[in-house]
Amino acid sequence: MISRSTDTTTRETFPVPGGEPPALSAAGGPAGASRGRWALLLLGIGLILLGLNLRIGIAAIGPVIGDIRASLGLSATTVSLLTTIPVVVFGAFAFLTPGLTRRLGMHRLLGVVLLVLAAGILLRLQPSMLALFAGTVLVGAAIAVGNVVMPAAIKQDFSHRIGVMMGLYTMALFVGAAFASGLTAPLLPVFGGSWRAALAIWAVPALLALTVWVPQLRRAPGRMKAGRSVADAPSEHGEPPFRSILTDPVAIAVTGFMGLQSLSYYTTVTWVPTILQDAGMEVSAAGAMIAYSAFPAALAALVSPALASRTRPAWLPPVLAVLLLGAAYLGLIVSAADGAWVWMTLLGLGLGASISLSLTYIVWRSPTAHLTGHLSTMSQGFGYLIAGLGPLGVGALHSLTGSWTEPLAVLGAILILQLFSGVVASRPVHIRARGAHGVEAAEREAGEECSSH
Repeated sequence: MISRSTDTTTRETFPVPGGEPPALSAAGGPAGASRGRWALLLLGIGLILLGLNLRIGIAAIGPVIGDIRASLGLSATTVSLLTTIPVVVFGAFAFLTPGLTRRLGMHRLLGVVLLVLAAGILLRLQPSMLALFAGTVLVGAAIAVGNVVMPAAIKQDFSHRIGVMMGLYTMALFVGAAFASGLTAPLLPVFGGSWRAALAIWAVPALLALTVWVPQLRRAPGRMKAGRSVADAPSEHGEPPFRSILTDPVAIAVTGFMGLQSLSYYTTVTWVPTILQDAGMEVSAAGAMIAYSAFPAALAALVSPALASRTRPAWLPPVLAVLLLGAAYLGLIVSAADGAWVWMTLLGLGLGASISLSLTYIVWRSPTAHLTGHLSTMSQGFGYLIAGLGPLGVGALHSLTGSWTEPLAVLGAILILQLFSGVVASRPVHIRARGAHGVEAAEREAGEECSSH
C-alpha cells in the first residue's frame, strides 16, 4: 500500500474540493521535493509559457480569415474549416496522448508539442492551400496533446500548489488568444499585407517557450519518484487502463462540463462578431469586442480555482459561471450592439470561469497523476468532439431561421446541461478506477483524507 506522507509543510493549507492533494508518494512528490527552488521556478515558467502558446496558433486565424478567403478564392464554408478543423483535431488526437506519454514521458512530450506547434505555424508560410490546411492540422494536433498533458504535469510537479498553477495556466490560455486576436491584423502592414507572414510570426513564442523548456527535456520517464501511480512511469505495470474510468459518474460529469463549456466558447468566438455586425456594429468594432472579452476571461480564469477551493457550497462556482453566460446570451438577444461592452464582460467572465473550473476539476477529481492523465484524455477527447458541433450547428440554425434569437436560445438551453454536469463535477469525491492494487490503495487513502475534512 502507498504510505501516507506526514510532510504537509509544502502542501496547500486550505481545504481543496476532493480532499487534500494526494500523499506525496502517490503523486510522485512535488517537484520541489527533489529539485532546487530555481529549477522549480524555471519549470513553472515553462509550463505557463506552454499554456500561452496553446491557443495562439488557432486564435490568429480569425482576424485575417477575410484576407485568406479573398487571397485563395475560398467559399465561406471552406474557409470556416480553418477554425472548425482544430477543434475536431483536439478531440481526435487527445486519445493518442496516453501512448505518447508512456513512450516519451510528460516533459519530453511537451517539448515535442512546442516543436510540432512551431512547425505547423511555419508550414502555413508555404504558398499552397495544402500547406495551409496541413499546418492547421499540425497545430491542432500539437495543441490537443498539450491540452491533455498539462493538467497531469501540474498534478505531478505542483501538487502543493494546484490551485495557483491551474489559475495561471488557464489565464495564459486566454492571454495568448487575446494577443493573437488583437495583434495579427495590425501586423499585416508590417509584412506588406502578407497574411501568411502575419500568421507565421506566431511561431516565435513557441520557439522561445521551447528554449525555456530545454532543461526539462533531459528528464527521462520516471526521473522523479516513479511509483505505479506516476504518469511519467516507464511501465504500465499495475496501472488501471483508460477504459476503467469510462463509466465512472464523476468522470462523465467532468467530461460533460468540459465539452459543454468548450461548445459555448468556440461557438461564441466564431459567431459573436457576426452577431454584433448584424446588429449594426462595424466589422473592426465587432472584432475588438471579442478580443476585449478575453481580458475578463483571463481574470476569471486566474482567480476561479482559488475561489472554488474556498467556496461552500462547492456547486456555487459552476452555477455562477452558467448564470453569467446566460445573462450574456440574453443581452445579445435583447440588444446586442447597444450593450456590447456589458455582454462581452459577462461573456468573458463566464467563459473564463468555466474553462478554468473544468480543467481544475480534472486535477481535483483524480487521486493520482496517472489517473489525472486518463481523466484529462477522456474529458478533453470526448469534450472537444462535442464542442466541434457547436459552431456548425449554430451556423446551420441561423441559416435556417435567418435570425440569431433561436441559436442564442439554444445555447441558453444547453447551459442547463452544463449547469447539471458542473454541479456533479464539483462534488468533493474522486473518480474510482479498477485494475491496479496500487492505485486503488491511493484512492482509499485519498478518500480517507477527504472524509476527515
